[in-house]
Amino acid sequence: MGLFDAVNSAASGLTSQRLRMDVASSNMANADSTRGQLVDGEWEPYRRKMVTMSSNESNFSSHLQSAMGRNTEASGGGGVQVDGIVEDQSPFEQVYRPNHPDANEEGFVEMPNVDPLKETVDMMSASRSYEANITSMNASKNMMLKALEIGQGQ
Repeated sequence: MGLFDAVNSAASGLTSQRLRMDVASSNMANADSTRGQLVDGEWEPYRRKMVTMSSNESNFSSHLQSAMGRNTEASGGGGVQVDGIVEDQSPFEQVYRPNHPDANEEGFVEMPNVDPLKETVDMMSASRSYEANITSMNASKNMMLKALEIGQGQ
């Protein structure tokens, strides 16, 4: 385990959680956007987006250690990586608004599949995870500083 492994893991967490907050903010901003994208000449409402993440432990060092038969369980984690941003395929909500420009013949408008409550919870979760990564990074920094003080030999 290297000196900066904990800092690098926390940094990858900071980056991924910031992206989660950005995506949740975008979802909230488009919660009423009935014209998200043009599909076959027809406007489709904005579709909720979600961030997918996975463990970032498949690096060359971990593969080499496992090939040599060494235990890699004790090594520091590799952090997290963002796999992508996917669209939520749940159906759009039908709302009766006969005066809306995007209303169909019956007066219903397809609204985005964004639930403000879900987005608020996701934003809070990402924010707490972001704070936890900052705490982890600060703890690692403090341990490195203490190690330097020990090395000075007062």
